[in-house]
Amino acid sequence: QVQLVESGGDSVVQAGGSLRLSCTASGIAFNRIVLGWFRQTPGKLREFVASVTPLGTTFYADAVRGRFTISRDNARNTSDLQMNSLKPEDAARYECRARTIDSIDWTFWGQGTQVTVSS
Repeated sequence: QVQLVESGGDSVVQAGGSLRLSCTASGIAFNRIVLGWFRQTPGKLREFVASVTPLGTTFYADAVRGRFTISRDNARNTSDLQMNSLKPEDAARYECRARTIDSIDWTFWGQGTQVTVSS
């Protein structure tokens, strides 16, 4: 059974501050999945934040490029999202998702973790 477990959120950060989220995957061949971070606020659609392929190629949404950094550790089956220069509009529930390298569907996801940014 595939499991994605997020950690590092469920906290309040001041605007301009930093926070690091982590996602640990199990039950799947880690070197065959693309890991991504998505976020959602009430009343809005879930939006893509960043992703990283098994070889380390990264993609970012325009809204976070230059402030957020996604990484992965294939030995520990983890992905981190380092968030710097946080803005109030970054406040959301952040969710780790995964898809296999031969799929475009983000088939697996975790429970999510809440990030609150105070202005």
